Amino acid sequence: MKMVSTYRQVDMKTKQDQKRILVIDDEENMRHMLQTMLKRYGYDVSSAKNGSEGLTKISQQQFDFVLCDVKMPQMNGMEFLKAGRDHLLSSTVIMMSAYGSIDMAIEAMKLGAYDFISKPFKNEEIRLTIKKAEERERLKKENIELKNRIQRIGGSLSFGKMVGRSPVMQSVFSMALKVARFDSTVLITGESGTGKELVAQGIHRESERQSGPMIPVNCASIPESLMESELFGHVKGAFTGADKDKAGLFEAAEGGSLFLDEIGDIPVSLQPKLLRVLQESEVRPVGGGKARNVDVRVIAATSKDLEREMASGHFREDLFYRLNVIPIALPPLRRRLEDIPLLCQFFITRFNETLGSGIKNLTSEAMAALMLHDWPGNVRELENVIERAIVLAEGTTLEVGNFSFGRPGPTNADDGHGASYDGFSLKAARAELEDKMIRKALAETDGNRTHAARLLEISHPSLLSKMKLYGIE
Repeated sequence: MKMVSTYRQVDMKTKQDQKRILVIDDEENMRHMLQTMLKRYGYDVSSAKNGSEGLTKISQQQFDFVLCDVKMPQMNGMEFLKAGRDHLLSSTVIMMSAYGSIDMAIEAMKLGAYDFISKPFKNEEIRLTIKKAEERERLKKENIELKNRIQRIGGSLSFGKMVGRSPVMQSVFSMALKVARFDSTVLITGESGTGKELVAQGIHRESERQSGPMIPVNCASIPESLMESELFGHVKGAFTGADKDKAGLFEAAEGGSLFLDEIGDIPVSLQPKLLRVLQESEVRPVGGGKARNVDVRVIAATSKDLEREMASGHFREDLFYRLNVIPIALPPLRRRLEDIPLLCQFFITRFNETLGSGIKNLTSEAMAALMLHDWPGNVRELENVIERAIVLAEGTTLEVGNFSFGRPGPTNADDGHGASYDGFSLKAARAELEDKMIRKALAETDGNRTHAARLLEISHPSLLSKMKLYGIE
């Protein structure tokens, strides 16, 4: 008796993890035997004495497995399969019968049953059949998930809350999707405003930790004197004001992900302790004598050049290599101008919902002006520019006058030996140079815009926008 009790404690799962099974059989002894056996194996078991009662139960509750007898009064097993088809789409049905035949088994399979067991059967036979069905469902689920991942990796225009069709962003999305399913540490680099936190959020949502917390930490905003306590926690009496034990952010992210933004700003004195957490998966609270294990995936990000920081002694080399297991570099917006039209539509749709506006599109002149801007603030700047333009717009179309930066345009042509512009505006000088280079590339390719775009190392849509802006036929 003691051995059975111990076995049940080991084999039983939590209520949340238990698979639900419905046993439908008109024989009370059979129902009782199956219930007792399946509960011992860790399943949550319900029963019904005929197909009609079983039909009522599956309409009220979802079951992972249904064990159903074929020959029963009021409604037999085959009738139950037909009547309950809509409620059994995500259930695995196993039919049981003492009068089984190959034809009956085939008919049951056609109606959606997974397997057919002939009575009488051994307890182990039932258990193995259910285990086999569980494995099939697991593989089917993994296969669907894998197909979805492959489809997204194959050319999705979005990842999490990010959008982009440029080759460089497609590469970023592909890498992020691939690494999401592993617990490896990720280091995301890029200028401010490129979307590093959005990539981290997307990786978390695509990972097996998605049901756990995603805790963001801006390392640059936490005072150095408080950072160790914030990250690792402290015990009561560790310092003045520590009137009780406090868990750190690593413990708060247990079972999920911790996003360490601006990791380049973490104090040098704290870097060895962070390295130990990454290596040993354990934290030691300030003032504590015992380390605590943590199950956390770390995703870090920085806008700093960490290799330069290492050279100057501001960042530990061993910590860098521990963080840089999977590097993801986000390009600035000026390096992916072909994404601007897609981003504009994305932000217009979002702000139409939040601001109650009715903007439909932009004029070609406005789009050309956006394509020529340098975007030092990257996607965050574009988002703010679009919001401001929507607020200022009087109609349903955003015009160039709704934007706060001027519209650059061509100036007098040079003499063929260099730019003739003698002012101080870099923007105007750039416009003059672009006009000249586009005309030169078109002349070199006999007007072939696809080849010209390749020579200029810009996208075809970007070339068309610039040609329209500069009046190039």
